[in-house]
Amino acid sequence: MTTRWTAVRVLRDRTAGRCLTAVMVSGFGTSALWLASGVWVKDLTGSDGLAALCLLAMWAPALAGPVLGTLADRCRRRPLLIVLSLSMAALLLTLCAVDGPEDLWLLYAVLFVYGAAGTVHDAAESALVAGAVDGSLLGDFNGLRMTAGEGMKLLAPLAGAGLFTAYGGSGVALLDAATFLAAALVYMSLRVREERPDRAREGGRGATAEGARHLWGDTVLRPLVLAGGVTMLCAGVSGALTYAVVEDLGHSPAYAGVLYAVQGAGSVTVGLLSGPGLRRLGARRFAAYGIGLLAVAVALRAVPYDPVAWASAAAIGVGLPAALIAVLTEVQRRTPGALLGRVTATANTLVYTPNVIGLAVGAAMVELLGPRAQLSGLGVVLGVTAAVLLAQRPASADRTAARSASDASPA
Repeated sequence: MTTRWTAVRVLRDRTAGRCLTAVMVSGFGTSALWLASGVWVKDLTGSDGLAALCLLAMWAPALAGPVLGTLADRCRRRPLLIVLSLSMAALLLTLCAVDGPEDLWLLYAVLFVYGAAGTVHDAAESALVAGAVDGSLLGDFNGLRMTAGEGMKLLAPLAGAGLFTAYGGSGVALLDAATFLAAALVYMSLRVREERPDRAREGGRGATAEGARHLWGDTVLRPLVLAGGVTMLCAGVSGALTYAVVEDLGHSPAYAGVLYAVQGAGSVTVGLLSGPGLRRLGARRFAAYGIGLLAVAVALRAVPYDPVAWASAAAIGVGLPAALIAVLTEVQRRTPGALLGRVTATANTLVYTPNVIGLAVGAAMVELLGPRAQLSGLGVVLGVTAAVLLAQRPASADRTAARSASDASPA
């Protein structure tokens, strides 16, 4: 009842409800394009390596998160989100010109800009929501945002694959362009009051580094973000072992889709429960318990037994998003509005970039060590991460909460 009531409160909030709508609409298009772009390149060239470059092109701009996040602090966030959405809608239309292998440079260029715009978009949206939504509802909003995103990941790839089969890559690009246009209309309908940024204070490399200094100087955010990065590194290694796990279970590679669906259901569940969980436990314990659950689940993936594999997938779906929701919510709560864009982008870079590294490491090591040894080791690393996070002294967190951003120690 409490979960349902808080979810209704979030949805009744005009800003929160419309931001969730924009996330769902644009997320649907993004998930569809993410799958279709690789299939598109594979269809044109027959190369697995060139198809994998699509994911790299979309992820690479995240490395420049601290710089790109600064853009979200230089202007009002609502107009920025509108301009970004309309610009991406227009840019995606250029993909209709991709007709053969010689045109792939255009696809990669668009995907690279797509990733950069997404980094700025996420930072601006986080800052807009933090300033417009009641602070007590931020955990609920971020949980529902996770639920909406996971829901789109379950539906959009099927839609993207169907569109690609019927109309080719251009059809998927047009769908994604339409979702960005719809998101822009939603942002236009928002009624929020934003102060004009102080441009005199925000310039050069010092402004970019200010986000990192804030994260490092806050003794609550620092361990949370570091734990999130370690968690995503381990999740990346574990994700790279999925097909080896499926083979151990004695199934065809297509069975991985079943496990991903079960994991998605777990993510939807924790998204609905995150608001009450954060209020009851606090961000530190909520994240630590999520990482602890993830540790057990990843280790149990080494057991070649279908019911265990299903339970592990569901537990991963619960544990991993719990840590991510806790990090984002605490960043929003503990960061001044003028810094929130670059701090969010910096935190996202530190948390999500290790996931790509983990995927590469897992793919390289699976033939050398096998999946069972790696999964057992990952379980230990995640368990230690959860224990260290739980061991943080609450008193130090309280002292940090009383400090202002200008008191933070330099990195």
